[in-house]
Amino acid sequence: MGARFKGFKFWVVIGGVLLAALLLAAAFVQRDDILRTALDPKVPYQTYRPPAAPDYAQPAAWALLPRDPGGPAAADRPADVFFVHPTTYDGGREWNAPLDDPKAQRRLDRTVLPNYAGPFARVGRIFAPRYRQASLYTSLTLRDDAREARRFAYGDVRAAFRLYVARYNQGRPFVLVGVEQGGTLAARLLRDEIAPDPALRTRLAGAYLIETVVPRDAFGSQAMIPACHQRGQAGCVVAWASLTEGDFSRAQALTTRALVWDDAEQLVELNGRPPLCVNPLLGMETDERAPARLNLGAANATGLEWGARPAFLKRQIAAHCEGGLLYTSRPKSSSLRDSGSWADRRKVDSFNLFYADIEADALARLAALKARPAPQAPAKP
Repeated sequence: MGARFKGFKFWVVIGGVLLAALLLAAAFVQRDDILRTALDPKVPYQTYRPPAAPDYAQPAAWALLPRDPGGPAAADRPADVFFVHPTTYDGGREWNAPLDDPKAQRRLDRTVLPNYAGPFARVGRIFAPRYRQASLYTSLTLRDDAREARRFAYGDVRAAFRLYVARYNQGRPFVLVGVEQGGTLAARLLRDEIAPDPALRTRLAGAYLIETVVPRDAFGSQAMIPACHQRGQAGCVVAWASLTEGDFSRAQALTTRALVWDDAEQLVELNGRPPLCVNPLLGMETDERAPARLNLGAANATGLEWGARPAFLKRQIAAHCEGGLLYTSRPKSSSLRDSGSWADRRKVDSFNLFYADIEADALARLAALKARPAPQAPAKP
């Protein structure tokens, strides 16, 4: 009797272990869906009440703002940079992030600004607005609610840009930068605010849409602001969305989940339109493969204080455009590989493979803009 009971108990334990293993395996397979569900605000956007709006007349509404934005000092660089940051807010409670969310602010200040605004610190004074960004969840679904949240975020970015132009720019050359979802918002600034304004167009040294999918046909040779075809070209667009060679799942996600603006100001899918890919190692739109020797310096600047210059890791990656996407070789340094939580790995990388390349490219385009002949004033009758 005792031996039979012990045998029964043994099989109960084994069955429990197997059941637990099966549940864990199922949870691992379905982890993306489980985590997406956890980030879903579960409130229709029509009934959603967004957080309080920023007041861009106040310094607190800016993540980066020059010490005297309205009166540049003689020591200031003679250009400006308007920087639209990427997603730093996971979601879960809100479609659009409150400006004071501590985790989102910490990632912005500790990771995003050092790695992605940092390359422009030697280019000009940086203006980086905080805004009610759409959550990470809005990048993981094609629901109309998610598109509404991203359209809403554009309203803040547009308000910040208009105040910057009216109050702070004062006729200076400038560079526009947007990263990931911020790049999508910057692309609309290009179309709606900069392209129709001849004065802004002539002062634009370059626009950088980093890790951003935008349709190639929107920046053709006849566009008001075309894609960049050489490094010494000013007033053009540098855009790319990168992935490691062989990462077929990311390639599919970039082309099927990316949302771009249409003429009716709606976010729509690409539907087969090829994305724009300007190779940051070459500074031009081309399918030519750039070898690793051209990589001026990748950097992991996470955790550095603003203004500190990171150590550059040269010749880390080769890169080439194919089908509108930028394929890179695997970085040699382990500090240039994805890490962190599930959510962090779905945001922009916590390092910059093209840090020194972007810096050199922006400086070259600014120099090209300054070298242009001054526009002639119309002759008096």
